[in-house]
Amino acid sequence: MGKLPRSAGQLLLLICSIVGAGISIYLTSVHYENVPLVCSTRGLIDCARVLSSSYSVVPGTTIPISVPGLGWYIVGAALAIAALYLGIGRRPILLAQFVWTLLGIFTVIYLVYVEIVRIHAICAWCTALHVLILLMFLVTLVQLQNPVLEFEADVESEGEEPEVPTTSYRK
Repeated sequence: MGKLPRSAGQLLLLICSIVGAGISIYLTSVHYENVPLVCSTRGLIDCARVLSSSYSVVPGTTIPISVPGLGWYIVGAALAIAALYLGIGRRPILLAQFVWTLLGIFTVIYLVYVEIVRIHAICAWCTALHVLILLMFLVTLVQLQNPVLEFEADVESEGEEPEVPTTSYRK
């Protein structure tokens, strides 16, 4: 993968988190408020079957799985904001983002398994959330591999004009 400027990566993480939080709020509203579910209910793509299954709630509760998902995206947004405002060159924030998205990837693997193997249906909204988590994971992975710290590059660019190599010519 190519290099991704860290500030652009952080903005992408923030946007993904906001979109994911919005979808999570919608799915929570569908669960609690009887908001109409906009999704296919036939064939392999059957959001209603997935969202009404026993796997759609936190085990032992009636809390929809979208609530912890909303919390996950809020933490993701907070980490992106921290990276943008506190200095994205700080490795602990990047490591925290990576670990957080890795946790998200493990959850996605489990949920996709449940959808395909246990429920035999896929929720389009859930898939959108899963794709966002995968994208966020890939962004954090790329950023961890980029050894140049952005604040160092900013410091270099704030100084004088870069020196242009000169050549001496003999006459």
